[in-house]
Amino acid sequence: MRNRMKEFREIHNISQAQMAEMLHVSRQTIISIEKERYNPSLPLAIQIARCFKTNVEEVFILEDK
Repeated sequence: MRNRMKEFREIHNISQAQMAEMLHVSRQTIISIEKERYNPSLPLAIQIARCFKTNVEEVFILEDK
């Protein structure tokens, strides 16, 4: 799964640390999601999308393999 989290975070001028605090996760979690080493749970993905006032599909892209 690809994601546009870093792109959305930069558009909204939110640092990784601020994002982590908003979502109650570690900054390392944010880094791992952005580098596509970790796929968030569905509840976390929904929270992330809500932070950007968009839907999950705009932030996270499921690719066929």
